[in-house]
Amino acid sequence: MEIEAYKSGRFEKGFNYSYFVPELINRQWEWKDPLLGTLLEKASISLGELNSFARLVPNIDLFIQLHVTKEAVISSRIEGTQTNIAEALMPEEEISPERRNDWLEVRNYSEAMKNALIELEQLPLSSRLLCKAHERLLAGVRGEHKMPGEFRHSQNWIGGASLSDAIFIPPADSYVNDLMGDLEKFLHNEGIHVPALVRIGIAHYQFETIHPFLDGNGRIGRLLITLYLVSQRILHQPLLYLSAFFERNKSLYYDNLTRVREKNDLMHWLKYFLTGLDETARQASNTLSDVLKLKLRLENALCSVAGRRTNSALVLLSHLFKGPVISVKQAKVVCDLSTKAANDLIGLFVQQGILKEISGKTRYRLFVFTPYLDLFK
Repeated sequence: MEIEAYKSGRFEKGFNYSYFVPELINRQWEWKDPLLGTLLEKASISLGELNSFARLVPNIDLFIQLHVTKEAVISSRIEGTQTNIAEALMPEEEISPERRNDWLEVRNYSEAMKNALIELEQLPLSSRLLCKAHERLLAGVRGEHKMPGEFRHSQNWIGGASLSDAIFIPPADSYVNDLMGDLEKFLHNEGIHVPALVRIGIAHYQFETIHPFLDGNGRIGRLLITLYLVSQRILHQPLLYLSAFFERNKSLYYDNLTRVREKNDLMHWLKYFLTGLDETARQASNTLSDVLKLKLRLENALCSVAGRRTNSALVLLSHLFKGPVISVKQAKVVCDLSTKAANDLIGLFVQQGILKEISGKTRYRLFVFTPYLDLFK
């Protein structure tokens, strides 16, 4: 199938509405437009550079958690939540009741992603794995009654208040299993020769068009991208997430998906998608570089000012790269100090601009590692 000749699908009649049934995608894909090849090369090079950079970084796991948290915040923000990255790292009891639902949705997404990455070591990327991630995503939050962990058995829609004024109506539920089966086969089909980055670009469009769940499709669809790149060893560490690129201009993201369905323009979507991969990979490399520079700068600064507390200060700094929100009580345990010594050490970090108090309390105060979080904004 030539991408330029692609026909996106057909409309079928429901009860007083029409739904869209996309064409199957498990086939050989080719193209004539040389620009797509150029964009594919650029994205591949940027991803390769990110992998190389990640191998050079000591304790890369220290940095993965914040990438995951940032993705959870941004991907959930696309769906309407208001939690910021500092809040996402705070314990639940510190979140005001009116913001707790948003916090839980972000925390669920973060946990769903982490669990899926772990399970990917034992399970292939599949509908089963996506359903497990979906079940974790909707546990105990808005959407918990919308069949978590299962493909839908009823019609859904996108935009509007009902089917009658919807912006887009995905295929009827009777098509979902076959369409998702075709998508899964396409991701794993070794009998066709389709570059992996083109393959996941097509698969992401197809997933969002199928919209197989009653809720949470956007977040699972974006998670699918990272899971595929990791499963194919294109990414050796889960350090690349496209939600920030999509969120920067949400209307453009949705317009480009719509353009495929309405104008059969899969080529335009793939150019946009590969551009996003390239930009996001380069940004991730820059962030890793900035993190290493920050770590070295702060270590040198603490060695100059901490005196006899230098060892404890370096232990606390190392911990902050894993958990950028901390209390005096936690610092006491991490550094094996008395309450007064831990409080004094926290005070030194505040004085040096490393920590900032965010709880507004006089007791049980919370502090955030703002220079680190600022790198991920």
